[in-house]
Amino acid sequence: MRIGELAARTGTTRDTIRFYEKVGLVEGRRLPNGYRDFAPETVEWLAYVRTAQTLGFTLAEIARHGEELREAPDSADALSALFEQKIQIVDARMAELAALRAELADRVGTGCPLRTA
Repeated sequence: MRIGELAARTGTTRDTIRFYEKVGLVEGRRLPNGYRDFAPETVEWLAYVRTAQTLGFTLAEIARHGEELREAPDSADALSALFEQKIQIVDARMAELAALRAELADRVGTGCPLRTA
């Protein structure tokens, strides 16, 4: 299917698909007239990419683990392991943000810390 049809079927823009192709997330072959042609399973893959992004995975993480997940004998187990890793990252980031919030709260009303007396 051509890029316009793929964009319409996935709710993404042509520019997004071109970017995904540039970074290696999707692969389209070039027709003799120069148009891109994508396999039908690209629709399902782009839905996976969008869902993974919604869950906080970066495009680099998606690219790194996509092939591995497709080849995993039990993709549910492989996904669960990735989710557990992501939860640990989220928990660590939440702890960092809580510490930052506490630091900011302690400084409320204390004046500018950058000015010398």
